Amino acid sequence: MIPYGRQDITQADIDAVVGVLQSDFLTQGPQVPLFEKAVAEYVGARHALAVNSATSALHIACLALGLGPGEWLWTTPVTFVASANCGLYCGARVDFVDIDPRTYNLCPQALERKLVAAQAAGRLPKVVVVVHLCGQPCDMAAIHALGQRYGFRIIEDASHAIGGRYKGEFIGNGRYSDITVFSFHPVKIITTAEGGMALTNDVELANKMALLRSHGITRDVAQMTHASDGPWFYQQIDLGFNYRMTEMQAALGVSQMGRLDQYVASRHELASRYDKLLADLPVTRPWQHPDSYSGLHLYVICLQLDQIDKTHRQVFESLRERGIGVNLHYIPVHTQPYYQQMGFKAGDFPEAERYYAEAISLPMFQTLSDAQQDEVVAALRISLGS
Repeated sequence: MIPYGRQDITQADIDAVVGVLQSDFLTQGPQVPLFEKAVAEYVGARHALAVNSATSALHIACLALGLGPGEWLWTTPVTFVASANCGLYCGARVDFVDIDPRTYNLCPQALERKLVAAQAAGRLPKVVVVVHLCGQPCDMAAIHALGQRYGFRIIEDASHAIGGRYKGEFIGNGRYSDITVFSFHPVKIITTAEGGMALTNDVELANKMALLRSHGITRDVAQMTHASDGPWFYQQIDLGFNYRMTEMQAALGVSQMGRLDQYVASRHELASRYDKLLADLPVTRPWQHPDSYSGLHLYVICLQLDQIDKTHRQVFESLRERGIGVNLHYIPVHTQPYYQQMGFKAGDFPEAERYYAEAISLPMFQTLSDAQQDEVVAALRISLGS
């Protein structure tokens, strides 16, 4: 089986983790700050907070921005559920904005229309979570301009996008958002096994997220409500969580960061090769906006179902039967039973649902060989009946 994604672990990665295991610190040692510094310097952000998952990063990002009960978080329906669930964790309400049919990202025009109606109804969002699906950045300049006009805060869910660029600058630099979140799950571009990171240029947001990731506890005298009783002293000044990243994970991340550019370049070579190999097939290949340089976490095709004599499911199952580990990213969140209990229903976001009816994620990882890629395309050709 050729999987849709796979981590690349080298001897250098193994040595880095073993080095931590042989050290005095398995948690709260020097590796986490090193990893944070490496990522912050790479993308050009002032502050970086490593945590145990991108979901945790989204949660503390929402809390740091003050999202709470009675307020709204908006995001795209085509994402993993965590991009929406983070609002529910804060007691907020969640709504969605339909996608751009070319990029599959949250559509700025649909967002503007929804904002106009929401302003008239008195229910503007406090936070908008934009998702850089497959690694391609959203139209951040347009969304940022809307944020300035309508007063919402912006979180970039860049779980797919580390190493990518928007308008020539690295995703995560914070020019168009308050907080950016990366994921380091094994199928992502670089990995820490599990792990995530929140980046910001705002020191107050950074301090708040640092507090929240570690139980709301501080040893900083400047943050305490009264004088220290002694060198052992700490105070819980907020309700936080244990979202810390371990030293082993961070050491793996530091090692992987040294190959990030190589990984993204390899993915672009694979995507370019896919584009050529698929040119004569009845599929829509990923469209890339000229302002973007995608991290290319995923390579998603959409079936031109009016030109083939098979259903979406038949093509998907045929590929799996032929040893191609395709996947589908994602089932629109508003169609999930938990969200339908809130009143969402099929038909609410037609572009997202049209995408779901046609999309298939082909194998995309930096060590995918030409022979494996040829095997993927040959299986797809058979599955389509072409």
